[in-house]
Amino acid sequence: MISIDDIRKPILADLEAFDEFVTQNFSAEGDLMQEMLSYALSSRGKGVRPILALLSAMLHIAKEPAEGNEGKERRCTKRTYLAAMLVEMIHTASLIHDDVLDSADERRGRASVNAKWQSDMAIILGDYILARTMAIGMASAQYDLISYIGTAMATLCEGEVLQSQHAKNLDTKRDDYFTIIYQKTASLLGVSAALGALSVGANREEVDRMRKFGEAIGIAFQIQDDILDYKRDNNTGKPSNNDLREHKITLPLIEVMERGDDTLRAEIISLLKRCDKDEEAVNKLHNIVEERGGKEYAAETMQAYIQRAMHLLSKFPDTPYRKSLLMLCTFIAERDR
Repeated sequence: MISIDDIRKPILADLEAFDEFVTQNFSAEGDLMQEMLSYALSSRGKGVRPILALLSAMLHIAKEPAEGNEGKERRCTKRTYLAAMLVEMIHTASLIHDDVLDSADERRGRASVNAKWQSDMAIILGDYILARTMAIGMASAQYDLISYIGTAMATLCEGEVLQSQHAKNLDTKRDDYFTIIYQKTASLLGVSAALGALSVGANREEVDRMRKFGEAIGIAFQIQDDILDYKRDNNTGKPSNNDLREHKITLPLIEVMERGDDTLRAEIISLLKRCDKDEEAVNKLHNIVEERGGKEYAAETMQAYIQRAMHLLSKFPDTPYRKSLLMLCTFIAERDR
């Protein structure tokens, strides 16, 4: 099975330089703020977004002639590290805010920022990371990169509000679901890939192709996340069936509802209303999804987006960076956490 370390291999030196770049740019006045910041940045997870930005940049660098530097290691520039940092820090801040909204006590197997320092401090930290990120971007005068990021931030907020609205009303349909996961997950992965290409001078068509690639794997990533939520022994660091407890109707349940009759749909909604305080209702809904193939149907849709992403890479030369991006597609489809 492909690991994230396999995907990282062609850009290990760049990832080390990127981590150093982040460390140099993110420090805070005051012991408490620095402690919270260090804590949040030390648990950034797999780093899919910066990996995607760096691989996208190197994919375009590698297809250009070496111009007399044959044999020398080809590396990203600080402009690419900035692009990767912009998307990673916005993602980090959004997770901190998400944990506050969801009253989540854990993030990646350890205490969330809000559990450790309370929600008001977590909100301030998330805001600080966003403000610091934009300040660094503006100071660099890389305004083309910044314009992408501003749009992504607005899209993330829109997705959060839309998800909350539909969770409250218990009326999420297929189109609503795909709009939400595009706004909350796929858009930022699309920006990650696009910014990587843009940072090294790719043309508009190439930047757009990479944006579409990132969006396709982003939708696949979120569908797989939603499938894993229905796995009782998942390795995600979150309790299984958490979406049901939060009244979130995701693709495995949507598939069952669309294929069922009015009686089944009424039963599902009745159970869903009780999931925040009734574990029996949670278990019944889980069993309905299991027995009626909701996870399998969702997995078929996820695989279609993976195939779309792979096809978008077909015009690029066969380089280690293209291979890593293809491995990333497989990793997303097969991941269990």
